[in-house]
Amino acid sequence: MDAKICGIKDTKTLKYILNHINPPKFIGFITNYPKSKRYVDYDNLKKLINVDKKKINFVSVLVNPNEEILEKIKDLNFDYYQLYDVSPKKTKIIKEKYNIKIITALTIENKNDINKYKEFESISEIILFDSKGYEKSIGFDHNLLNNVSTSVNKMLAGNIQYNDKLDKYSKITDIIDISGSLETLGQKDISKIKIFLENINKVKNEN
Repeated sequence: MDAKICGIKDTKTLKYILNHINPPKFIGFITNYPKSKRYVDYDNLKKLINVDKKKINFVSVLVNPNEEILEKIKDLNFDYYQLYDVSPKKTKIIKEKYNIKIITALTIENKNDINKYKEFESISEIILFDSKGYEKSIGFDHNLLNNVSTSVNKMLAGNIQYNDKLDKYSKITDIIDISGSLETLGQKDISKIKIFLENINKVKNEN
């Protein structure tokens, strides 16, 4: 099971994660959603991610992006676009035009929401099953993922705690996506990131 740490917005935290002995496979940056306290404006984003990523994938998190923002970020240091509220047709256009890997984010409340993955599985490298709360980390019944084909590369978010027994997720998802629970008073907390990365590494070693 791999990990994604989302909502990074400062150099100190980014450096800590990049240099960690057991780094996550993905780091996410909120690119066009100013309502989120984790949002990074374009000028700061450009500077922040202009680094040696080592073997980590950088992910631009985009909510229904327009052409202006897509053109602006097309040359930045991203490996994936994580798309919320984007139709399969538009997803395919973005993927092909910008030659970028796609994480399709679906917000989940019930089984019907889960089944939408079928519309995207031939387009997207990864399907993210997230809560309806966007940046608020609301939970949903993670067991709903048992209905998803095992051929799908699954990412799971929504109220997962950094100090949870993470092995309980290894049977239902390939990647854990975590953000809010790594914060103290609205800022990423390196001590919590450390515990989370150690926990993920333990699960990997056990499997």
